[in-house]
Amino acid sequence: MSSLRELQAGFRAALLDEAEARVVSEIIDDGLGASARLAVYRHHVFTSLTDALGTTYPVVCRLVDRRFFGWLADRYVRAHPPASPCLFEYGGELAAFLAAFPACAHLPWLADVARLEWAINGAQHAPGATPLLADIWRSLDADGLAALTVQVDRSVTLLESPWPVDAIWRANQAGADGAVDLVAGAVRLEVRRIDDDIVLRALPAGSFALRAALAAGRTLQEAVDRALLAEPALNLAREIRALLDDGMLVLPG
Repeated sequence: MSSLRELQAGFRAALLDEAEARVVSEIIDDGLGASARLAVYRHHVFTSLTDALGTTYPVVCRLVDRRFFGWLADRYVRAHPPASPCLFEYGGELAAFLAAFPACAHLPWLADVARLEWAINGAQHAPGATPLLADIWRSLDADGLAALTVQVDRSVTLLESPWPVDAIWRANQAGADGAVDLVAGAVRLEVRRIDDDIVLRALPAGSFALRAALAAGRTLQEAVDRALLAEPALNLAREIRALLDDGMLVLPG
């Protein structure tokens, strides 16, 4: 008789790679053979996880065709089984998986489209937060401001790509024609939730560098240095004001 831990490990292995021998003897026949019962459960698990991936990545699914996506999802589930019971948390490694997946090598932009859809998923499910007011700036001297670190709205993702992934995403929404100029150039995107809407916004180099540095936990001085390196003529006062006006900075919690 296997221990519970051994039985769980064997059952997991049987679901993912059909190595049934370790657990089939532990399953009681009940009108249906042990192998058949396991196959039914395996089919349910893979179908549910494939549907979850399709919900999170509808544009990726449309771009590669649903049948190909089903096969791709099968490969992904076997390599990256879920670690959480929440299905909306599943699929975070898909972009990296696509980037390394030989069958998608002819679609070099696909992984970045997946990164965008994962950012949208994150924005949809991020907890709310209270925006930071301008009073904090007024309460600090120059040294205090330079050393300040802030928390960025947790629905925000700053995403940079050499491909026009926002245009690809928009062109593959319901009713769109799918036409995109792939040589349109690189994009720097801010993805976030504002009220109940998911907003994609293209940012100039300096604004992107400032916000990305703050989101990464850099001090205000470090963020300013990176922003000016990216865009020397950047109007810093206007950028800081925009951070506050946009509700980009939030109270910890």
